[in-house]
Amino acid sequence: MTDQTPQVRLERAKEASRATAALTSDDKVRVLEAIALALLGAAPRIIEANGRDIARGREGGIGESLIDRLRLDEKRVGALAAAVREVAALADPVGRVVGGHRMPNGVTLEQVRVPFGVVGAIYEARPNVTVDIAALALRSGNAVVLRGGSAARESNTVLVDVMRQAIEGAGLTAEAIQTVDDFGREGAKAMMHGRGFIDVLVPRGSAGLIETVVTESTVPVIETGAGNVHIFLDESAPDDWARDIVVNAKVQRPSVCNAVETVLVHRQAAPRLIPLVASALQSEGVAIHGDDMVAGLVSNVIPAVEDDWGTEYLSLDIAMKVVESLDEALDHIRRYSTGHTESIITNDARNSERFLAEVDSAVVMVNASTRFTDGREFGFGAEVGISTQKLHARGPMGLSELTSTKWLARGSGQTRG
Repeated sequence: MTDQTPQVRLERAKEASRATAALTSDDKVRVLEAIALALLGAAPRIIEANGRDIARGREGGIGESLIDRLRLDEKRVGALAAAVREVAALADPVGRVVGGHRMPNGVTLEQVRVPFGVVGAIYEARPNVTVDIAALALRSGNAVVLRGGSAARESNTVLVDVMRQAIEGAGLTAEAIQTVDDFGREGAKAMMHGRGFIDVLVPRGSAGLIETVVTESTVPVIETGAGNVHIFLDESAPDDWARDIVVNAKVQRPSVCNAVETVLVHRQAAPRLIPLVASALQSEGVAIHGDDMVAGLVSNVIPAVEDDWGTEYLSLDIAMKVVESLDEALDHIRRYSTGHTESIITNDARNSERFLAEVDSAVVMVNASTRFTDGREFGFGAEVGISTQKLHARGPMGLSELTSTKWLARGSGQTRG
């Protein structure tokens, strides 16, 4: 794929989408199994290429959160193959009847799921996304065009090559998986302006990348968003739940969008919970940016400033604030949330139901870690991204979110009067 132009790649993906749409469910399973086997077989080659990306990233001074997202080792390559197989095992959404009825004149109508055609993805420093989105696109009958960014250039080149060879060996044209990475920004621009060739475009990455794609695209975009994620500890929050959930949500993988960034604590529970939770966080190396009351209860607290409440740290940093009530917690979340995920820790059923009803985010939780907002955890095998918009798809996006619908009408000679 060293010749051509971005436009030619898009055209070939569009042509290939006819072949992907015609695949049976068994065909798709066979293609995905070929990809999984090929990834495992090419693991040394993939890891070697990834090592070059990481070395270049460190030389360029990219942050540790991006290095973590970028890294592929034997375990992570195995996880990629496992995710492909999990996608293959999911029910095929294509052809699923989602509605229908018989018109008074006898014409029967069915609304069925169909592939979009060509799915585009623009992302950065996430080689796992290269595989996840390709697998989801193929399982839902779509071709795919990928733009993975310069940070993962070596990794993505190998991953795309491995997958293209695998699907061709399984009887599907290699043109069903395209990349425009080698064209740099011109490739991304071609995708954003690829009306008639790209049917839906999904950006994943920094707020700046997402904003650029949303504002510059002439093709439909499913917006994924940054994760300024909140956990509210209300006055009835049990000690162990508060401590364990907050630590898990921050520490288990701090560089991802579902990691908690702000903890709000009810004033009545503050003397009990803040020392407990803060101590557990600090023992894991977390830096706490706290308000005056937090600083009065815990040592080594960084004084919080206004910017802390709106920051997606993606690191071992967390903001902590005391609030007077559930109402104040809800107000704070409305003001600063990016609409990704919020959780309340409580033993009060009324508070939990209010929180579920009044928080307007893609995922709202009670007594659970925000780290569960994930396509695999939700049973989707993998995810295209976490949609924070309100049209078509919201929350973790799986197979169904990569389909549209069409109406099938069956008549017996009816005409309209």
